[in-house]
Amino acid sequence: MIKLKEFNIKVNKEWCKRCGICIDFCPKNVLKADEDGFPKVVNKEACIQCKLCEFRCPDFAIRIELKEE
Repeated sequence: MIKLKEFNIKVNKEWCKRCGICIDFCPKNVLKADEDGFPKVVNKEACIQCKLCEFRCPDFAIRIELKEE
């Protein structure tokens, strides 16, 4: 089994237009819309760090940040 690096998922709400693309493209259902429609991490343990949320975001509002070792 591959060991994933420690990471955080960051959403910049100032840039996010709440389109839901990051939520739709996540293969592991890590993200869900909050009460205001912004993406929210609900299942971080399932994240496989594929970065589809980051790559598909048209506004560059979501990032996977790897922690330094």
